[in-house]
Amino acid sequence: MFQLLGIMLKGAGISLEIFFLTLIFSLPLALIVTFGRISHNRAIGGLVKFYILIMRGTPLILQIIFIYFAPKHLYAFLDRTLSPLITSPGFWSGLRFILSYNRFVAVVIAFVLNYAAYFAEIYRGGIESIPGGQYEAAKVLGFTGSQTFGRIILPQVIKRILPAAGNEIITLVKDTALAQVIGVAELFHAAQTASAREFSTTPIFLAGLFYLVMNWAVTVTLSRCEKKLSYYQ
Repeated sequence: MFQLLGIMLKGAGISLEIFFLTLIFSLPLALIVTFGRISHNRAIGGLVKFYILIMRGTPLILQIIFIYFAPKHLYAFLDRTLSPLITSPGFWSGLRFILSYNRFVAVVIAFVLNYAAYFAEIYRGGIESIPGGQYEAAKVLGFTGSQTFGRIILPQVIKRILPAAGNEIITLVKDTALAQVIGVAELFHAAQTASAREFSTTPIFLAGLFYLVMNWAVTVTLSRCEKKLSYYQ
């Protein structure tokens, strides 16, 4: 049992790494995507809409597989087509280094791109819910556009979107199980391996308990954040 718990804790550590790295990179990226989504430039807006459509319209598990395997196929294609034209060994070694990232990096990239699209739409809903009169009042008071957004709009947006963003964050904890599709040894992968080795379903139920505890911690944290931001009401 102690050996099994050690394996599960190691897998849970990988799941938490995916979870925190996804949040660290997807939340700021989502804000950039939001600005592109609400941009008056049709080209930028159309491109961002297409990106969001792809990320939200296809399964995350498919995106993980594509991001991991596509660069390898791209390198093979370029090697076949351009090798007669480009004979520099340094070029090919550099290209191979760029395109040959490991499984964990592929999973993080897929999660960041996917969740940035979802968070961007949540941000957009929050920004568009702010009355236009607040922008006009800030302009009259001499605030610049960046000051208006950073000091007046953004704090209200964070308060309004926290419940919706919290749902996505809780889903993210469970979605980390999808990393096992390309062999990343996260919690669910560790549970499956132990279950097959021991001919027992105990590791699977234990993994469910781990996910429950992690989501409980996330829920408590989000509840405290909502209470601290309640002074904006």
